[in-house]
Amino acid sequence: MITTTNPATGETIAEYEELDQAAIDRKLSRADGAYRDWRTSPIARRSDVLAKMGDLYDSRKDELARLAVTEMGKPIAQARAEVEKCARLLHHFAEAGPAMLEPETWQLSDGGRAEGRWLPQGPVLAVMPWNFPYWQVIRFLAPTILAGNVGLLKHASIVQGVASKLEELALEAGAPEGVFQNLAISSDPVADIIADDRVIAATLTGSEGAGSAVAEQAGKNIKKVVLELGGSDPFVVMPSADLDRAVEDAVDARIQNNGQSCICGKRTIVHADIYDDFSERFIAALKDIEPGDPMSEDTRLGPLSSEGQRDTVLDQVAKAQEEGATLLFGGKKIDRPGAWMSAGLLTDVEIGSETGTDEIFGPVGQLYRADDVDHAIRIANAIPYGLGSAAWTNDADERERFANEIEAGMTTFNAVNGSKIEAPFGGIKRSGHGRELSRYGLHEFMNLKTIVYPEG
Repeated sequence: MITTTNPATGETIAEYEELDQAAIDRKLSRADGAYRDWRTSPIARRSDVLAKMGDLYDSRKDELARLAVTEMGKPIAQARAEVEKCARLLHHFAEAGPAMLEPETWQLSDGGRAEGRWLPQGPVLAVMPWNFPYWQVIRFLAPTILAGNVGLLKHASIVQGVASKLEELALEAGAPEGVFQNLAISSDPVADIIADDRVIAATLTGSEGAGSAVAEQAGKNIKKVVLELGGSDPFVVMPSADLDRAVEDAVDARIQNNGQSCICGKRTIVHADIYDDFSERFIAALKDIEPGDPMSEDTRLGPLSSEGQRDTVLDQVAKAQEEGATLLFGGKKIDRPGAWMSAGLLTDVEIGSETGTDEIFGPVGQLYRADDVDHAIRIANAIPYGLGSAAWTNDADERERFANEIEAGMTTFNAVNGSKIEAPFGGIKRSGHGRELSRYGLHEFMNLKTIVYPEG
């Protein structure tokens, strides 16, 4: 059985029957059959399904938000914003997506002409995490549906209610049976599903270990994979920054989604000239954050997604102190039912240590002093990950250096780093490879087929 639990109370929400091998095989056969029809459906029909899905997410955003809060604990205002962002993405691909599938043409040197057509390939398996339970799936599903592929979802067990709702809304929007299916399974059958000839590719957002396992299986079977594996993103603040705004966003970066966001700054790196002023304000603001009822509109920090996740973060804080880091405040278990802990801040973290390298997926930040721009870049890059980054500066030369020299898939200036529906999203190094969103995400699992016309 798959059990979902309310992390704010520790109470069981629901239990779901896990699919056995026969049921999985039926789902794969249904996906394969649905693809044969869906791949030839008019793009206008696919766009219409996306538009109707977007309307459903808009009209039911409060219901959907409350379900996410109940299953994984994020504050209700953030959950509602997540659903609204899903609606915008669905409408974006419905409206702008068809033009991204237009053929390209090239004049050949021998007088002929070549054409490149974007064609679908088949069922794609998505292995998705709990931290943004709607958004992570929709940013895979919208381009999948538009491309003429079909989707299979292995969602995190703790958000199985959300997973079921995602499939229900796709069907209600007019997606034919089999175009998108939720697989209520553990991680054990994933390797066999990737190996199955009916599945053409896989995409995963999750831990480095899970990504490595999926990539290994995909490699064995010569199948494409897109991986988004998180990271320990830098949040750099330079003397020309607006300190009031930088402090506010540095706090938001550490508590957004209860500290469980892959692309929000986890390592705050501050220039020595403003370090004392910034740190005083940052510490005071972060100390003021009180965990509260995630269903309250005013709450900024709720429980972590599970007691297991909370305990993992507590273990990391303890390890940091063993390595010589200083816990300035917080970072403690809160004695109440559920997965509660206080926000905290670490200093004196040694570059290259386990703490300085690994991602802390909770509301505990790290604060570093940088001597100059060169030092800030060295600290930013001193990890094996490269997903997102943020840099606070109004100096044009510094911006150029950060844009070109921070090793990451994304750099955002003077704001918390976040995914944008019109722009490509993804990382480098051990944060994964491939891109989601924009035309680059749409094309990841499509066949760019070249057709040559010798006569021109």
